[in-house]
Amino acid sequence: MEHRFGASPPLTIGVEEELLLVDEELRLSPVAERILGRLGDGRVSTEIFAGQIETKTGICRDVGEALGELAELRRLVAGSTGLLASGLHPADESDRPQLVSKPRYAPVAKDLGGILKTPPCGLHVHIGMPDPETAIRVANALRRHLPLLQALSANSPYWEGVDCGHASGRTVTVSRYPRFEMPRSFRDYEEFLHVADQLVAAAGVDDYTYVWWDVRPHPNLGTVEVRAVDVQTGVATSAALAGLIQAIAAKEIADPGKGGIVREALEESYFQAARYGLEARLMVEGETALPAPEVARRTLEQVRPYALELGGAGSLEEIERILREGNGAEAQRRAFEGGGMEGLLSSLAAATVPPPSV
Repeated sequence: MEHRFGASPPLTIGVEEELLLVDEELRLSPVAERILGRLGDGRVSTEIFAGQIETKTGICRDVGEALGELAELRRLVAGSTGLLASGLHPADESDRPQLVSKPRYAPVAKDLGGILKTPPCGLHVHIGMPDPETAIRVANALRRHLPLLQALSANSPYWEGVDCGHASGRTVTVSRYPRFEMPRSFRDYEEFLHVADQLVAAAGVDDYTYVWWDVRPHPNLGTVEVRAVDVQTGVATSAALAGLIQAIAAKEIADPGKGGIVREALEESYFQAARYGLEARLMVEGETALPAPEVARRTLEQVRPYALELGGAGSLEEIERILREGNGAEAQRRAFEGGGMEGLLSSLAAATVPPPSV
């Protein structure tokens, strides 16, 4: 497989946000194709659901540049339609949602059938890699951090109008989809290609981009992509999580962790984080499970020098705010407690589109 590792400077950032399109009553609005035609901007694309759209930054040198572009893209889309940033639409109860008609989505719609019910909105973070083997080492290492990233980012507790009991209902939704999982640790790039080729053949799809692992090497873009987190309601929090992932990747290149946590324990920690958010207990290297905030503070201490060097110190301040005030799931529950579902939807809408100063 041809690749683009090394085509851009290492540790650059690219961020993709999946966002919900809503009408004046803040209900899902299946207008993605019409909006896309109106915008005519290559940084905005459709997803399989017509009530959802994806924005994509260019290759960004640091968190500040990514934040500026993400804010610009949200304002651009919001100029044509209502917009909500949440892992799931809290009140959507669609049994037969409208889908976008594109050849790429045809095999997905056929395979998933009736379980395609509501748009799950993720935050996808790409980190530029200098070569294939470094990409494999970083992807392997990032697997250990997925439970913490899940605990920090969980932002979808409401599903079909009720609290589903999980901090990230989006994770529950996509766990029913094929190839949405934590991948194995790969020995080297050759083994990754071997596994990807067999999985593509088994699934009957065109290429590895239909393999939606929680973290995956992305040869076409020359990156490692983290896909395991909910989109954030505030654009600054989306950018901060990207900055944290960038700093973790830099640390793992310069000072690799010991590893030693088996895939099954990582998967269980990831589930616990999706279920309980910052109240979860997460596995750490060589120890038993610890409270998520403690794991977060240990991680912040380890990666702080790398964040400073990369110009991402502000992103760690936002992560510390999450530890003080709670993640998106907690904010949604507070909004619901204060104003019911309509109050929650209004709160999400108000926080989704940033002011021009951002």
